[in-house]
Amino acid sequence: MAREHEYDLIIVGGGVGGLVTASVAGQLGLDVVLVERGPRLGGDCLHHGCIPSKSLIHSAAVAHAARDAGRLGIDARLGETDLGAVMDRVQSVIDEIQVHDDPTRFRDYGVDVRFGEAHFIDARTIRVKGQRLRARRFVIATGSRPRIPDIPGIETIPVLTNETLFAERSLPGHLAVVGGGPIGTEMAQAFSRLGSRVTLLEAGPQILPRDDAGLAASLAEHLRGEGVDLRLSTHVSRAEPIDGGARLTLSGSADDTTALDVNRVLIAAGRRANTDSLNIEAAGLACGDDGRLSVDPRLRTSRHHIYAIGDCAGPYPFTHMAEYQAGIVISNALFRLPQRVDYRAVPWVTYTDPELAHVGMSAADAKAAGIDCQCVDFPLAGVDRAIAQGATTGELKLVIRRGRIIGASLLAPHAGEIIHELALAIAARIPLRRLAGMVHAYPTLAQITKRAAGRHFATQLFSPGTRRLVRWINRILP
Repeated sequence: MAREHEYDLIIVGGGVGGLVTASVAGQLGLDVVLVERGPRLGGDCLHHGCIPSKSLIHSAAVAHAARDAGRLGIDARLGETDLGAVMDRVQSVIDEIQVHDDPTRFRDYGVDVRFGEAHFIDARTIRVKGQRLRARRFVIATGSRPRIPDIPGIETIPVLTNETLFAERSLPGHLAVVGGGPIGTEMAQAFSRLGSRVTLLEAGPQILPRDDAGLAASLAEHLRGEGVDLRLSTHVSRAEPIDGGARLTLSGSADDTTALDVNRVLIAAGRRANTDSLNIEAAGLACGDDGRLSVDPRLRTSRHHIYAIGDCAGPYPFTHMAEYQAGIVISNALFRLPQRVDYRAVPWVTYTDPELAHVGMSAADAKAAGIDCQCVDFPLAGVDRAIAQGATTGELKLVIRRGRIIGASLLAPHAGEIIHELALAIAARIPLRRLAGMVHAYPTLAQITKRAAGRHFATQLFSPGTRRLVRWINRILP
């Protein structure tokens, strides 16, 4: 009997993490199979997440700028939003980027690309469309999907998620967004700017609960100022269909209930890892209640020849995290060079306007870890470029230990671009004095980093001791 062919590597999942791993492994000459359950490569980020949402946000920003142009002395007449045309542009952006994820490209690298559902038969074998595939090593990169909350009656109404939202062709008159995390907050502002009446419902006491509470509160007030009906500490206790939409029963912190009638409901209440259909029990893999696979610092599962990356492994559900983790797996699985993950300087961004970005530890994180730190903040209103643009809602907060930044949070336009200077400072342990002394172009929003660093040193610079020293130097030296 012929021995079953054994591949060097099988990758399950054709999102960013899987594609990066497959690209490198194929070009290195390994015998690689890439399995994707959907009809296209690219994953959730390309088709239902980062790319379509940011494209939609850009269209909404243009609509808002036109509507707000009178404040800047410009008469810009704004007509009705054609959501169908907006979504056509969103799809054109996806199509343009999809070219880079064409299966032919990866097959040219030597990767055997297959489409179909993968199921483990045992720790060394999977089945795809009835065919057995065996490998020495595996990488699971199956991503995540929207989690639908357990709301009585939710199954009786049509709900939108990030997987279906971008197929909409008509602007909802009244949109309810359930969940005040990044997706919910971004889409609430975007649809409000496009012309929908939007109610954003968050069960907790703040939007963006992983971010700085003060900056999240500032952003919340900004959203309210733009017309978003933001309700915190509000639970959806029931859903039922009505003519033209849905009725949501809401309960607040005082146990009072109200009814909210809307045309459409967008669910943005968390994610669940796509591991249910893998039959991980057959492979002996351990996972948590949210479906995420348990991995060690080298991203090995409980079976050390099987690795997991991206949303199905955690701890951060970001595309850039999947890409970073792919590099760790490439080092460990392909080159056999032991490498561990380092999450000290992982940035994340919520792409509202202004954007809210964070990297490293918060003051609360440092306190919980028993780290003695100092905190300094600087308002965006003190930055000349922000004043010139008429966009002064925001602030930079730095967490400092022994003269180095260990964490930063920034609410500002383009915060996602500015935060990388601070991420580098944390990752490379660059002293804060270097940032304070670095020349920043004027006028730029990035000057807020230099200003905050300068404020940190101002107390020391202008202390009584320093003042006495300067007077002494100027009297003694010619």
